[in-house]
Amino acid sequence: MQAKAKPPIDDLAMRPDEKRAAVLMAALYASRMLGMFMILPTFALFAQGEFPQASAFMIGLTMGIYGLSQAMLQLPFGMWSDRFGRKPLIAIGLVLFALGSVLCALAPTLEWMIVGRALQGAGAISAVLMALLADLTRETVRLRAMSLVGISIGFSFTVSLVLGPALDALFGVRGIFWLTALMALIGLVVLYTLIPDPKIKPLSRDVQADTSSLGVVLKDKGLLRLNFGIFALHLLLTALFIVVPLALVQSAGLDAMHHWEVYLPVMLLSFALMTPLIIYGEKKAKLRPIFLLSILLLTFSEMLLWVGHAHLWVVVLGLVIFFTGFNVMEASLPSLIAKFSPAHLKGTASGVYATSQFLGAFVGGVVGGTLLGWGGFDAVFSAAVLLTIVWLVIAWGMINPDSVSSFVLPLTPAHIENLALTQQALMAIDGVREAWVDAVGLRAYLKIDKTKVTEDALIHWVTASEHA
Repeated sequence: MQAKAKPPIDDLAMRPDEKRAAVLMAALYASRMLGMFMILPTFALFAQGEFPQASAFMIGLTMGIYGLSQAMLQLPFGMWSDRFGRKPLIAIGLVLFALGSVLCALAPTLEWMIVGRALQGAGAISAVLMALLADLTRETVRLRAMSLVGISIGFSFTVSLVLGPALDALFGVRGIFWLTALMALIGLVVLYTLIPDPKIKPLSRDVQADTSSLGVVLKDKGLLRLNFGIFALHLLLTALFIVVPLALVQSAGLDAMHHWEVYLPVMLLSFALMTPLIIYGEKKAKLRPIFLLSILLLTFSEMLLWVGHAHLWVVVLGLVIFFTGFNVMEASLPSLIAKFSPAHLKGTASGVYATSQFLGAFVGGVVGGTLLGWGGFDAVFSAAVLLTIVWLVIAWGMINPDSVSSFVLPLTPAHIENLALTQQALMAIDGVREAWVDAVGLRAYLKIDKTKVTEDALIHWVTASEHA
């Protein structure tokens, strides 16, 4: 078909208001992640000194409890925001996060600290932030906006591991909690002064969860493997930070004030090592081998920590290998979720994925603390090795995903008059691997091979086919 009129040349370019929305959403998301993760490398040591009668189980529970409240409220917050609005739910979440941080800063006992951490996690606004981003951006640029948020998450996690111990040396863990409360309040100001009021759109299936389709996602074996993967990954992470700070002090003899000097080179080196692995996996369509290699790296790192946690250089080497595998997983798992999920259920699959991640953090805290109290460092590291082996067995059946990308194509009312014909026409385009037409949202959810069809060509197809 010949196009009767070309679409605007900036259909695939982010407008200034969309760039602004993406940057602000990324900043809000990153500030929450900083608040959650800055205490990971410092809390176990703080709790041992502040609450000497506390059991290892209680310390682990305090570290992981935020994950339970996050997992329980992640999807409900998203649904409530559809009914009551994005900003009110984000504001509630930020207030809960601030109150939880203040409670932790003032907590006289570890029990009150547990309540504060649970309250921090109850501000489960991740899904609402993504829904707000969807409301403030067009379908054609949303993937880029979401990528910016994803980059901010990875950056904030890395910074938190270095910044946490450094701030602990300056202000203590209670000072870190005061800082996270302040960041939440600043987030409230940003929300109501810099972010425009959104017009809530029909369900954006690439970002938001369709709860009526949860059963489809939960029965998909490929997605189940990935969900177990993110569950195991964050279980390992939380358990790691229950024991490694203690090992650095008790076994390796490194003062807590200098732990950031370990984490900084560890994170920089692990990023340098993971980058070529990610590029190779994506460019060569070898995501399965890289995925399995990352699990093996995690296994080897836990073995090193198990046998050599009394030696500083072994701990550092183990951490470099661990975070190389960890960073590869953190970068590749969201991409794999998008590739394995049905085109119109990407948001639902991502919601289940996020819930699995937070549950992993909770279980990691509880199990890691329990094992530390029962059998010391050896029990935690040996159990971690066993978990990675189980994960490798489960992941072995994973197929290598096709080299496809998600794309949401805006349609016109003319395309909705005959859904079957529109879907058939889209599937006939060379390079379109999957198409699902949303009559309510006037959009098509696609999986495309970018070596055969471009996003610009698909936008031109909409204009050309509208009156054909």
